[in-house]
Amino acid sequence: MSSVDSFGAKSTLTVGSTDYEIFRIDTVPGYDKLPFSLKVLLENLLRTEDGANVTKEQIEALGSWDPTAEPDTEIQFTPARVVMQDFTGVPCIVDLATMREAVTALGGDPNKINPLSPAEMVIDHSVIADLFGSENALERNVEIEYQRNGERYQFLRWGQTAFDDFKVVPPGTGIVHQVNIEHLAKVIYDREVGGALRAYPDTCVGTDSHTTMVNGLGVLGWGVGGIEAEAAMLGQPVSMLIPRVVGFKLTGEIPAGVTATDVVLTITDMLRKHGVVGKFVEFYGAGVGSVPLANRATIGNMSPEFGSTAAMFPIDDVTLEYLRLTGRDEQAVALVEEYAKLQSLWHDPSTEPVYSEYMELDLSTVVPSIAGPKRPQDRILLADAKTQFNADLTNYADEDHDLVDLTISESFPASDPPGLTPEDEHSHHEHHHHSHAPTTVSKPTPVKTADGASYTLNHGSVALAAITSCTNTSNPSVMIAAGLLAKKALDKGLKTKPWVKTTLGPGSKVVTDYYEKSGLDKALEGLGFFTVGYGCTICIGNSGPLIEEVSTAVNANDLAVTAVLSGNRNFEGRISPDVKMNYLASPPLVVAYALAGSMNFDFETDPLGTDADGNDVFLKDVWPGPDEVQEIIDSSISREQFIKQYATVFEGDERWKTLPTPTGPVFEWDVDSTYVRKAPYFDGMSMELTPVSDISGARVMATLGDSVTTDHISPAGNIKPGTPAAQYLTEHGVERKDFNSYGSRRGNHEVMIRGTFANIRLKNLMVSAVNDGQVVEGGYTRDFTQPGGPQSYIYDACMNYAAEGTSLVVFGGKEYGSGSSRDWAAKGTSLLGVKAVITESFERIHRSNLIGMGVVPLQFPAGESWESLGLDGTEIVSIAGLEQLNEGVTPKTVRVTAAPSEFSREGKPTVEFDAVVRIDTPGEADYYRNGGILQYVLRSLV
Repeated sequence: MSSVDSFGAKSTLTVGSTDYEIFRIDTVPGYDKLPFSLKVLLENLLRTEDGANVTKEQIEALGSWDPTAEPDTEIQFTPARVVMQDFTGVPCIVDLATMREAVTALGGDPNKINPLSPAEMVIDHSVIADLFGSENALERNVEIEYQRNGERYQFLRWGQTAFDDFKVVPPGTGIVHQVNIEHLAKVIYDREVGGALRAYPDTCVGTDSHTTMVNGLGVLGWGVGGIEAEAAMLGQPVSMLIPRVVGFKLTGEIPAGVTATDVVLTITDMLRKHGVVGKFVEFYGAGVGSVPLANRATIGNMSPEFGSTAAMFPIDDVTLEYLRLTGRDEQAVALVEEYAKLQSLWHDPSTEPVYSEYMELDLSTVVPSIAGPKRPQDRILLADAKTQFNADLTNYADEDHDLVDLTISESFPASDPPGLTPEDEHSHHEHHHHSHAPTTVSKPTPVKTADGASYTLNHGSVALAAITSCTNTSNPSVMIAAGLLAKKALDKGLKTKPWVKTTLGPGSKVVTDYYEKSGLDKALEGLGFFTVGYGCTICIGNSGPLIEEVSTAVNANDLAVTAVLSGNRNFEGRISPDVKMNYLASPPLVVAYALAGSMNFDFETDPLGTDADGNDVFLKDVWPGPDEVQEIIDSSISREQFIKQYATVFEGDERWKTLPTPTGPVFEWDVDSTYVRKAPYFDGMSMELTPVSDISGARVMATLGDSVTTDHISPAGNIKPGTPAAQYLTEHGVERKDFNSYGSRRGNHEVMIRGTFANIRLKNLMVSAVNDGQVVEGGYTRDFTQPGGPQSYIYDACMNYAAEGTSLVVFGGKEYGSGSSRDWAAKGTSLLGVKAVITESFERIHRSNLIGMGVVPLQFPAGESWESLGLDGTEIVSIAGLEQLNEGVTPKTVRVTAAPSEFSREGKPTVEFDAVVRIDTPGEADYYRNGGILQYVLRSLV
């Protein structure tokens, strides 16, 4: 707590009849020139100044911020609260529960271990779209969710009662980021501190990278690894450098026919090209006022996709209107307005803040877009989608098949004549194409359905169309547009293609309310878009199985089928193991692609089908106008809906209320549980530090290329039979049908380490040496404890190395660890025995997570890579110079020696180089010396 007030910033603000203690930023010289986001940080430092972690010098440095300088000033940011989802949150609570035991063992009081900052968890990542396209899909999916996750839910219910300041939003309620903006976020926080009611900007860190959605509301926050989230919950500040801030000026207004999704894909594309990793992005200018709050939230949500730490919108009248609409009380809204105006946090479009870099977008120039087939920044103009699909397809399908341009594969009921052959169909549709239409890699595959009907699948067939993800489900304009498009399509007699799995996952109950009020729920259901659950479904791979005969045909014929989703993530192998190409699109376009049935489709020239009179129906005939959308928003969405739906948000249904739950301050671990196990981090821990030692005689576990994401490293998605994780579950009596997902088993380290580096798309290049030079995909390495160094599962090899006492290192490329913040990417790396990761560059969160788990992040010398240095993974690696950390010195570089081994080619030289040590702050050095952040916190609490 603040014990120093060097600037005399403490003051009082009276709103109505309530007095609030505040810390005025206008006491710090230079405050007025700062961007909005840095003013929030400035207040944070004033309020937490203690002369040790937060000093007068840091506050002055922030006041005199040089926008053009490279970031070099470390500050300690203390978020107001922590927000979690259940996948990444369960390990946090497991670790807190384990710490209660460890404190007891070290002679302390278990009740000392509580969140010191308020923590909220929304259970939203566990529902899987097993059932779809029917009235009872939602009810059955929730039922299955409770059967699968009963052990975890009992544990979380225990946590809800055992810990102070920890709230849980039960399953089946909504998606964490949507619940955050619609209910949890306060914009200006108020809390009793030392007997006074204090007001300060609401800030948060979250265990999910899309926490930045709340930036749209003027709340500074971002995703951190579960490891930093735990530390923040335990009162540890988040160590960071004062960042560069990119000013992104918005002008103009969005044209008709263009959606918020199109805007955000355009911004993602622009910012990825510009380069904003590690920076804040802040939106300003006259155009900001015309951006509805839902669109601001959509833009904020995609911050991890453009790579920035945060993507801020300032506070203005639009913010206040949204707070009122979503049911916040008048005193809270008045506090936001008066505090923001007093502290110069209110948006004034006439004054331009000073930024490090400037960008601009005229919203009127945005055109309809999608992104794919594997990265959110790979934007494609909708008009070019078909051509681009055909160009990209060559990377996913062989060219040896008959080359025909199969535009539309239509379904023919069994009673009808068996339809056209693909060749006839090609000529039949010729009049829709220019004569120089591209030839397509094609593989027409006839499929019989269970009820005897038949249809033809091909590369590009849309196997999954999903209205999903907080990015868009929080945005009424695109959700209502999807419903209207469905209604118009139904009125014209159009149908979803029979091979498309259709899902709708609203991000909160309010969406269902306004769909029902407007009657659009029936239109969506008419095309198969029934609600499958209130949770984060498709984006994280909780897609459930595809239609059975589609899945069979895809796997038997190696078809490159596609998924279209209104999400924010489309990395390879993520959405469904059967789907090779994934595209992000707005909710109305998801519906359109379900009608089209193929990515090999041009909406301008190819009809979606025919109406009752046999006329072709094109997308433009069913696309809703902005006025129609607005009319339904005005008549179907009200403040009362939000008040009603959120009144009981923490209560849960009968299932939740009747869960048998243990009580008591220390959790009673169930020795047979395969979901929740006591974490091993504190085993054998003492109060004394073990000195840091240099690394010698290490083996290389993996040699990886560029853009290896935390999705490649972290266990996620289905648990595949035959893999080490599946073997473990089978040995523990779990049947294959009950394997569930890695995400749901995050509270069991035994499952998770077996799934680390096990992604089916991981390319460990050193394995090619024992595969005739072929690059093999999957979680494999060479096991140098065995004769010849054969290919082996990574987990099995690591256990063999551990038995020999051999340390491991990983060689990586550029942007190592990009993607979502994933605590298990670091925890698993550490528990597999990896002591150092050497790359060309790191993504921010994963680098700090590695340190938090006691793994040292190193970089190759500038311009060098493991390949350019002649390394191939057969070497024996030693790293000298780390021991300086014991004297309190963080070395800038350490000496790496990679000597040839008996597995290296003859005459391979020893390679030596100086690797850059990426322990960037004194706080990180403390964590590393303690063997990790949790050990550091535990020692400081005892």
